Amino acid sequence: MDLFLLRHADANTEAASDDGRKLSDKGEGQAKKVARFIEAQHLEPDLILTSPVRRAQQTAEVIATHLRAELVTVRWAACGMHPEAALDELRAYVKFDRVILVGHEPDFSQLAAHLLGLRDPTQIRIRKASLTFLELAALTPGAARLQWSVPCRMM
Repeated sequence: MDLFLLRHADANTEAASDDGRKLSDKGEGQAKKVARFIEAQHLEPDLILTSPVRRAQQTAEVIATHLRAELVTVRWAACGMHPEAALDELRAYVKFDRVILVGHEPDFSQLAAHLLGLRDPTQIRIRKASLTFLELAALTPGAARLQWSVPCRMM
């Protein structure tokens, strides 16, 4: 499986709750830029999975609409996702060759470190609206190969 981790785009800081924070104007522009990058690089996914948290959901919707891709909201990708639980959940999607997962930090750094077999998740930092490509030989710790990670400003 080719797994793309897409951290949500920039969000407003003012909201009734953290879960309710929506994309800022900057974030909407970032999400559109990521969608154009995915299309230009011919990286269209078979499936997009997203956290139910508003800012991630909005980021995923921009991408899915632009690429006309299937979008599925998964509760396990919400803030506080644990790497081993994410691996267990991702096993349900092994039939898909290319999956984009839209979510949060520090969850994504922890997941990437776990998949790469790194002991220290602080060795990786996934920025807002960046796209990180992990090639998975298997859905087990240490079985991934980092292909690249591109911040939005370089797309």
